[in-house]
Amino acid sequence: MINRRDFLWQSGGGLGGIALSSLLGGEAQGGGVLQEAHHQPKAKRVIQLFMAGAASHLDLFDYKPELVKRHGEKSDFGEHVEAFQNGLGPWKKPVWDFGPYGSCGKLLGETVSPLGEVVDEMAFIHNMTGKTGVHSQATYLQATGFDRPGFPGMGSWVSYGLGSLNDNLPTFVVLPDHRGYASNGPKNWASAFLPTVHQGTIIRPGTSEPITHLFPYKGAKYLTPQAEKDAGSLLGKLNREYAEQRVGDSRLEARIQSYELAARMQLAAPEALDLSREPDYIKSMYGLSPDGTKWAKEINWKEEADAFGRKCLSARRLLERGVKFVQIWSGNDNGFPRRNWDSHEDIEREHGPLSRGMAIGTAALIKDLKQRGMLEDTVILWTTEFGRMPSTQGSKGRDHNPHVFTNWLAGGGVRGGVTHGESDEWGYKPADRKNPTQVYDIHATILHLLGIDHEKLVFRKDSIDRRLTDVHGKVIQEILT
Repeated sequence: MINRRDFLWQSGGGLGGIALSSLLGGEAQGGGVLQEAHHQPKAKRVIQLFMAGAASHLDLFDYKPELVKRHGEKSDFGEHVEAFQNGLGPWKKPVWDFGPYGSCGKLLGETVSPLGEVVDEMAFIHNMTGKTGVHSQATYLQATGFDRPGFPGMGSWVSYGLGSLNDNLPTFVVLPDHRGYASNGPKNWASAFLPTVHQGTIIRPGTSEPITHLFPYKGAKYLTPQAEKDAGSLLGKLNREYAEQRVGDSRLEARIQSYELAARMQLAAPEALDLSREPDYIKSMYGLSPDGTKWAKEINWKEEADAFGRKCLSARRLLERGVKFVQIWSGNDNGFPRRNWDSHEDIEREHGPLSRGMAIGTAALIKDLKQRGMLEDTVILWTTEFGRMPSTQGSKGRDHNPHVFTNWLAGGGVRGGVTHGESDEWGYKPADRKNPTQVYDIHATILHLLGIDHEKLVFRKDSIDRRLTDVHGKVIQEILT
């Protein structure tokens, strides 16, 4: 008898041989390093919604009547403030009016009012604080738990710890903004020092090639059976030589696993990403047919509603089929006028379409998961890299504010309709400056909901036991059921 790896290598390691092996029913792609959960999990899947560029808590979720009262007056923070740019103008009231929603009466900005339909499922945290007002560092911090490169994303840690629910699809999937990457690009979801197999797999719903290079180029007439056989033989020879010279190097193993997964995805991914299989009322709910939704007349940028809704619906289909962690990005790092949340010039112009599209798609996602019985074991995290200032930049914008911002969670194990932590009267810093909420607490809470003790999920690197929460983090028990 010959084992599966040797069979792949001796048959050349080509995708054809790998696909054959997968279809013959080889061993599963894997469980994680944790043989069993540290405690009973309340969730088994995660969706992270990341608003790249820094969404304004003051205009969306964190209502400050003092800003309405003092609008236009000279700002006075009671201390020296070092602005990122020149955003220390007069106090600026919220761009949109706020109103109460749900049985909890949560105040939301009008632009995100579609979330009012599901606000009773959400737990808001208004005293989030960061370490930096620089986009790249702050994005790293929220995505990986460290404000510098070289550390695994949260999805990579989840994949490493818990493994896969479906051997035919990736464990960790990333749906980037349709216009391009946010700050740091793929480094936000890299596996870093964890085995490479745990890095995020990029999928672009709605494009002609959602998964790059999954299928051969249609015009490649030179890809004959003999050419594949010859290339496979050469690849197998190189693989064997590489493995013999680099014992313990996980990259080759990860590459082989990626080919195996690609072969299985050739069968599973097209069906998972085929939104035409969804009924019209579902697509309309997600904003994919804006003319058929009650929000149609209020959408001033249909592209945004379609793009974000498409990612949300694709995420639900991926979760249904066993993907464990889906990360959805809104906003990219290029272009002007801005197509991200970094609204230095004009909050209404830049946040308006982004926030409306996000709210429509997110509300649909929560409702859809709930009606399918999936919300009870799927945890949703909404985040951004930092907040924005309560004073004006120019006459219409807001500068960076790393001192306080908002996150919210919903779903498996999260107590809905509650608020934890407050910002001060201006929305400038946490009301209780000694006890803010940090990203380590968010990450610890997500892992806790998945049945993981964040202090016990570690990886030895350079004589240090590394973990997602570094040496920090506490579970936010107040928002849990």
